[in-house]
Parts: sequence; structure tokens; C-alpha cells
Amino acid sequence: MSTLIGNKPQQPLPDGAAIPKPIKPWKPTPKQLLPDLLGAITAVAASLIVVAVTPLAGGLGLLATFISISIVVASSISWIRQDRKAAANSVSTIVIYFLAAFVLLPVLSIIFEIIRKGAPGLSLGIFFNDMSVTSSDAPLNEGGLLHALVGSLYVVALATVVSIPIGLLTALYLTEVNGKAAGVVRFFVQAMSGVPSIVAGLFIYAVWMISFGGTYTTAAGSMALAILMIPTVARTAEEVLKLIPTDLREAGLALGATQWKTVALVVIPAARSGLITAVILGVARVAGETAPLLLTVGGNDAMNWNPFSGNNSALPFYIWKNFGLGTETAIARAWTGIFVLMVVVMIFFTLTRILGNKKGK
Repeated sequence: MSTLIGNKPQQPLPDGAAIPKPIKPWKPTPKQLLPDLLGAITAVAASLIVVAVTPLAGGLGLLATFISISIVVASSISWIRQDRKAAANSVSTIVIYFLAAFVLLPVLSIIFEIIRKGAPGLSLGIFFNDMSVTSSDAPLNEGGLLHALVGSLYVVALATVVSIPIGLLTALYLTEVNGKAAGVVRFFVQAMSGVPSIVAGLFIYAVWMISFGGTYTTAAGSMALAILMIPTVARTAEEVLKLIPTDLREAGLALGATQWKTVALVVIPAARSGLITAVILGVARVAGETAPLLLTVGGNDAMNWNPFSGNNSALPFYIWKNFGLGTETAIARAWTGIFVLMVVVMIFFTLTRILGNKKGK
């Protein structure tokens, strides 16, 4: 049996001989990459020269010059090596790369700044102590943020427990039932998406504390966050459920299953990953909210294990309070709180994504 290497048929291989690897014409060779490398070096050097001899000074002038020269150099090389279409493709590729960099650089800059200012304040003791007997001006190795960490876990967990059923059932009503009230429900869900967070806190404050005479509790703060989380979960879950093919629903109904049995056993499992993403986006919407908590949890420097009684704290509240004090040590504590909040959110998002991607047995 003859083999095909590249485009040329070859003679049969002797017994025991290894089959040669196929040629990959799309894989660039060092010789092909050399013009691109020289072009990049030329763009950098030309940009530095232009900034040095012209009024275009500073980082912004260097960046604008580098982008312009890179586009010209890359398109010229592609035109010389291939044709006009390749030059246009190079221009679009360069623009896409720079736009992607503009999106990533601010995010990386924020993460770097949080790590740089927050990591030095980390110690094992801050996870086992609160600030009940420690002043914010005390050294960083005294006190901790256990009360704020537990408060954040409480308030986000309770908000998630309340908002997930409401949000998912709303999405199912809009996609699977699509009843007479679907238009009204969709309108209110979209309207709630634009509600400022302080309004949610004021609503819980007016209803729970003024009308019913309630007190500051973690549960009150979680209700305020649930108001913000529900529309995010509902809208995202609705879009995910719309992506499920109608054929799956029709197959379930054709086998004699009821509508809700088809939804529970066919539609929801098919959309599981997307629904988990909806929950993640909802948690991301509320994890760092401060304004609703200022009006509902009351704040506390001591540990409170009961989310339904007494004032409590949360990491956003802890961060806001220490930044408000303005002293050097308090600001360092605030940056440490930001770093811990970021790490906790990333851990939970990663675990949720891993569990959501596991295939059912």
C-alpha cells in the first residue's frame, strides 16, 4: 500500500518502518518568521526615534506612534511577500491585537496593583482574628478580618439561595411557558438590571427597618443583594435557554413526557453549564457591592456567627471603613481586604466552573 507524503505518492514502506510525519505547510518556519521579527524591531526602533525627535513625547505618543508604524510595516511586508489582500489582513490582525491588549492591560494593571499593595499585609493571623479589641491604626500583625470574611460568605450565600430559584424560574417562564405576562415580566427584569445598588439598599431599609421595625442583620443585606442578583441571573439564564435546540424539547414531548418533565430532564441538563455561568455572573454582580450593605448590615468589628441577629460586617464594608479612616495602616488593611476578596471570588468561581464542567455519570 502506497503512502502519501505532501502531494506526492510514495512507494510502500518496508515492514517495521515508521510512518513519516505529515508535512504541515501552515506551520511557519524560522525563515518565514524572520521578516516579521525584523519588522517588529524596525517598528520599535522607528517609534523611539520619532518620539525622540518630535513633540510626540510620553507614553501616549510612543504608543500611538508604535501602532501607526506597526500597521505600515506589517502591511508592507505582507504586500511584498504576497499581495494586497494579505496586506489588508495584516492591518486587521494588528488592530485586533492592539484592541485585545487595550482590554487586557487595564485588568492586568488592576490585578498587579491589588497584589502589590494587598499581599504585604497577608498573614495567617488575619484569618483567625477580628478587630473587636484592635484599632485600625495598630500594626498589621494585630487583629484580622475574620468577621468581614465570614460576613461576606454569609451575605453572598444567602443572596444566592434566594436569587437562584427566582431567577431560574423567571427564565424558564419566559422561555418555556411564555405566558401572557411574559412581556411584563421581561420588562421588569430589564428595568431591574439598571437599578443602582444604593436603591436596593434603600428599599430594604425602608421596608424592613422603617416599616417593620427590623434591625441591621446579615439577612437584610443579603435581601438587598438578591434584588441586584435576580435580574442578572434571569436575563443570562433566559439567553442560555434560548440556545437549546427546539428538537430536544419536541423529542421529549414525542416520547410522552410532560412539558415540565421535559424541561427538568432534558432542557436544564443540556443548559447546565450556561446556567452555572448565569449564577457566576450574578455572584460577580454583588460580591463587591458596598452601598446596600452600608444601609442594611450595620457594620461590626467583632465576630457574629448568627446571620439573622445583630450587626455584622463584610469585606466590602471592611474595605470602605478602613479607606475612610485614611491612615496609612488602615489603608494597608483595606488593600489586604481587597486582595482577600479577589482571591475568595476567584476560588469560588474556579470551583463552580470545575464542578459545572463535570459530566454526569
